Amino acid sequence: MKKAGLFALMLSLWLPSLGATELVSPNKKIKVVLELQDNAQPQFKIHYSGGEKTVDVLQNSLLGLKTDKQDFSKLTLVSESPETQVRDDYTMLHGKRKHCQNTGIEKTFRFKNSSGNCIDIVFRVYNDGVAFRYLLGEYSDARHSITEELTEFSVAEGINRWVQPYNTGYEEFYPLATRGSRQRRWGFPALFNIENDVFLLITEADISRANYGSLLFNKDNVNAYTVAMPSDAGSHFTTPWQSPWRVLIIGHLSDIVESTLVTDVSGPCVLPDTSWIQPGPASWIYWAHNHGTKNYKLLVEYVDLAVEMGWPYTLIDWEWDQMGNGGTIEDIVKYANSKGIKPLMWYNSGTAWMDPTPNDRVNTAEKRVKEFAWLTTIGVYGIKVDFFSGDQQKTMNYYISILEDAAKYKLMVNFHGSTMPRGWQRTYPNMMTMEGVYGAEWYNNRPTLTNRAAAHNATLPYTRNVVGPMDYTPVTFTDSQHKHITSHGHELALSVVFESAFQHFADRPTGYRDLPEAPKQFLKTVPVAWDDTKLIDGYPGEKVVIARKKGDLWYIGGLNGTDEAKTLTVTFDFLDNQTAELVLIQDGTDDRSFETKTVSVRKGQTLDIPCLPRGGFVGTLR
Repeated sequence: MKKAGLFALMLSLWLPSLGATELVSPNKKIKVVLELQDNAQPQFKIHYSGGEKTVDVLQNSLLGLKTDKQDFSKLTLVSESPETQVRDDYTMLHGKRKHCQNTGIEKTFRFKNSSGNCIDIVFRVYNDGVAFRYLLGEYSDARHSITEELTEFSVAEGINRWVQPYNTGYEEFYPLATRGSRQRRWGFPALFNIENDVFLLITEADISRANYGSLLFNKDNVNAYTVAMPSDAGSHFTTPWQSPWRVLIIGHLSDIVESTLVTDVSGPCVLPDTSWIQPGPASWIYWAHNHGTKNYKLLVEYVDLAVEMGWPYTLIDWEWDQMGNGGTIEDIVKYANSKGIKPLMWYNSGTAWMDPTPNDRVNTAEKRVKEFAWLTTIGVYGIKVDFFSGDQQKTMNYYISILEDAAKYKLMVNFHGSTMPRGWQRTYPNMMTMEGVYGAEWYNNRPTLTNRAAAHNATLPYTRNVVGPMDYTPVTFTDSQHKHITSHGHELALSVVFESAFQHFADRPTGYRDLPEAPKQFLKTVPVAWDDTKLIDGYPGEKVVIARKKGDLWYIGGLNGTDEAKTLTVTFDFLDNQTAELVLIQDGTDDRSFETKTVSVRKGQTLDIPCLPRGGFVGTLR
């Protein structure tokens, strides 16, 4: 080909195509359509063709942003790149799946504003969703700040949605609603039942030091969710700059629950050595004894519980610097190590509005170096950092700094009183879990969870736990300050249904020691990190049946989220072999008892399991 012809071909690939342009997923089920006009705000919509008809996932939705120096709202398309294939193939140390693979189609659209300055919008369309982000190139001005993001997700009127009212701790419920509320702020992730069995989950991923954590906001249109910044974001950056990915997971409920799109689009692991990162269950004193860490002898009981149950960790919670009754923090750490149990220790992040001790030990690099070196010396393996102040850019930087500094000292990290995961579990796999959930701790604080826990627990697998590990502190059989009315079978099932690389089993020692042998043995061996995850059946707030694989074994957990007796159905399509033996632990005659039996099952078979109101079950397949 002559040079002139080659140049013409290359130019044609980058020339703008005004009107509409499309991007389609590799499996042809998801289509993004961009509506582009000169000097206008770009719009996009998404269609899904996974069944008999094409479903409009998003109506006409808006793109754009504003900085303190540039207005990228009214834009003209300058060029569009050729389509390229993006392939994600990586291994996770913990999470819903060990070996993660995904393939997408990527295209970059370059726009200019009325001042002639350019912004790129990168779109990726995967088989299980869509991701896009904004890119700004080099500018002569050194520093910029985002003043407003104009991204808007427009959904249909009257559809079911589960969206959490925003607060900085992400500790609210996901109530079922059929419309938004004007002038309301909502936290990620947000789940929408678009039509029949087609769902959309909206979140964000790949937060860097140049970003704040976003939220959703209904302005005047209750069905239009605009991406907004926290009230005091304080975002500053130098160019080149990129936003987090706006992530939309699309498909059936199984596609939502099983998706790894959040980590697919996040940065790869940056740690040179990860051999020291070991997921596992932990005994935990706080739920039953809020100030129990002041009592050395009480902590000894929780170390002994971890030994009995075969759990590798025990968490020493707040106020350990005030310990008495026979020992100090060094003494309990030494005792735990002598028993083969690895201690984890609590820290206050240093926020001014919370003063539980120890405080002010990790909130600067100099203090962290001193503290982490000491922890390594005395034999501590991980930290829990609590009471973060919000989603501002400075707080995102704080999270990242803790993860990076902790990794230098081979310390695993649990963020509590925190934001929700945005993909750091891949980039920094020493991030074992985050709270960011209305969890079992709330039995300590208010009676609200007593009547709402079952439906809430049956909603979290489709919302919060989709995007990353969740420190719910589950599996309690006794009562804290406020009672629970979920069945023992329901509580046992949380060990499988909820995913967290540190699973803090929250009950007091007698709660586990008094269990019948079968559920006790189950809790001694249930994994916390998984090779694969399958959603078998369910609907948010009503029921969930999840199967998770570890090695050659499948573990099944089922929850009844309703106040009525319900039969949950397991379909064994996921089996690797034709037949298997199922050891089933289910609700007994009342909500404080179990029934255990063994059933032979085969691939493709269905099994009906009756559950009490707010009940549940677990099973192990061999």
